Amino acid sequence: MSAEKRSEVVAALRDRARTIRQKTIQLASQAKSSHYGGSLSCVEILVTLYFHVLKIDPRRPDWPERDRFILSKGHAAASYCPVLALRGFFPEESMLSINHLNSPFGMHIDMRKIPGVEMSTGSLGHGLSVAVGMALADRLAAKSRRVFCLLGDAELNEGSVWEAAMSASHYKLGRLCAIVDRNGCGSDGYTEEVMAIEPLEDKWRAFGWKAHRIDGHSVEALLDVFSQLPDRDGTAPTVIIADTVKGKGVSFLEKGASWHYGGLAEEDEQRALEEIRRGGN
Repeated sequence: MSAEKRSEVVAALRDRARTIRQKTIQLASQAKSSHYGGSLSCVEILVTLYFHVLKIDPRRPDWPERDRFILSKGHAAASYCPVLALRGFFPEESMLSINHLNSPFGMHIDMRKIPGVEMSTGSLGHGLSVAVGMALADRLAAKSRRVFCLLGDAELNEGSVWEAAMSASHYKLGRLCAIVDRNGCGSDGYTEEVMAIEPLEDKWRAFGWKAHRIDGHSVEALLDVFSQLPDRDGTAPTVIIADTVKGKGVSFLEKGASWHYGGLAEEDEQRALEEIRRGGN
């Protein structure tokens, strides 16, 4: 990619990230409450994947050759669903009923109701295991597509994550990429106080993974690390530890675990939208 083209891509992705943050706040307000912190922390990751990296066709959500993406931290639906809508999987207005009776859109995502969703998630610790299964199935079917899985950092307290990690390296699932949204907080507080998980790079490497650590809000860093992913199976899987800020882009939501889940008053919603509009992303 030329320097000029890269500059255009970065600018476009940053602009989309700002748009998604605005839509996240608006969607959460329609739902009356939401997981603000973890939805806002992974915006650049989702935008870079869906608007630059993933091989997908929104007109054909079940296209057999598509890359697969699993949002293991399914509570980030407030940012993930607007990304899918903006990418063209369904009309934005279909989300207006979010979190209301009979709506396909809830606090967590449902693969049977939302086009583009590969796995129903919300019960943490399951996503990477499913991703390993998908990658193994692709090997058996001689498919060359990639599988991506986005996990929360507090989710790493689940033992099933490490069972999946051990399996992925044993089977040398080189087309599997895990991304850890390292925002430092779970619902109960700071991860290093509740159940310390560092040093993360060393742990993943000990499980046989190739590990990268980057600024998860830097579009440039995300583009660079995704461009380095192996294009063949039979090698070590890759994990990207993306350092992020919970509630990123809205100053009063960047308060550790206090805004893991909650509801905004109308004046706070407008204040959040104004902060994002002025460029905080």
